[in-house]
Amino acid sequence: MLKNWKDFLEEEEGMGTVEIILIIVVLVGIVIIFKSQITELVESIFSKITSQTNKV
Repeated sequence: MLKNWKDFLEEEEGMGTVEIILIIVVLVGIVIIFKSQITELVESIFSKITSQTNKV
C-alpha cells in the first residue's frame, strides 16, 4: 500500500497539462484585471495607425 502511494506521488505524467492550464488561468486573470488598460492601449495604437495612413 505504501509503495503504491509513493509511486503515485512520484508519477509525473500529466504535469505538463496541469502547468499549461495554470498558465492559461493566470493569463486570463491578468487580462480580466487589466482589461480597460489593454483596451485603451489597443484603441490608441489603432488611432495612430489610422492617422498615419491618412498622411500617406
